Amino acid sequence: MEFPRVLSIQSHVVRGYVGNKSATFPLQVLGFEVDAINSVQLSNHTGYKTAKGQILDETDLGVLVDALVENKLLKYTHVLTGYVGSPSFLTKVGEVVKLVRKLNPNLVYVCDPVLGDNGKLYVPESLVSIYRDKIVPLADVLTPNQFELELLCGKSINNVDEAWEAMCTFHVKGCKTVILSSSNFGGQDELLALASTLEGGVRTKACIKIPKMDALFTGTGDLFSALFLAWTYKTDNNIQVSLDNTVASMQAVLRCTLAAALEQSGGQKPTVEQLELKLLQSKEHLEHPEPVIHSEIVE
Repeated sequence: MEFPRVLSIQSHVVRGYVGNKSATFPLQVLGFEVDAINSVQLSNHTGYKTAKGQILDETDLGVLVDALVENKLLKYTHVLTGYVGSPSFLTKVGEVVKLVRKLNPNLVYVCDPVLGDNGKLYVPESLVSIYRDKIVPLADVLTPNQFELELLCGKSINNVDEAWEAMCTFHVKGCKTVILSSSNFGGQDELLALASTLEGGVRTKACIKIPKMDALFTGTGDLFSALFLAWTYKTDNNIQVSLDNTVASMQAVLRCTLAAALEQSGGQKPTVEQLELKLLQSKEHLEHPEPVIHSEIVE
């Protein structure tokens, strides 16, 4: 039996867990081969005092892909993309997705449009229009946070109804599933994640309330997208089960991470290093999630 194979194009860090480091191990333990292209290689994520490394440009990406084509190795069931820092590289990513889909018309492209969070852009503003016009129409699954959803639809989103409306605009563009991975529309101590999928002209909407934890984690969006990719494949696109399992694994990883960090810090506020995701320690929860909170179908 051949395993499903993911081409994952996102950032890489030598130490810690963001980007491909956050996505690869969870996908592997869930039965996926992962071929990673690192859009950037940094010493560590940018939450530390210093982060240094190298940036891949569109020519470098082209060289890698050309060699894969030459060796007849550009065979993928999925493409997963995350952080990309330059407009020309992102445009090239779109070309790569089209090329992979030409070789496999059943390709599933999961796009995490990493633009920013909490009102702050991480990338040049010119990437917004490239995502909107060139990348989103290629995506089967889109996983923005609230700020990214606002940027991509060009307006602020102030309540759940406006979020559903904004997500629907991406269905119109051809995107089958849209996941709002976190929003501020929950209660004081919770985040609300929304999922919308359109199949055979029927739209299914689900929401799930996620308890907040008193810590700032990095790499969670990358982990969320990877887990959701895996579970939609394993459940034949059952959006509710996929969402429940993804959130269950996420919560287990974060609980494990926070507990270990507090133990290391002696109960003081943990450092950035102490809050690096504990993925290896959470292997069992990645393979066998046990949902304790469940999504609800929204009419």
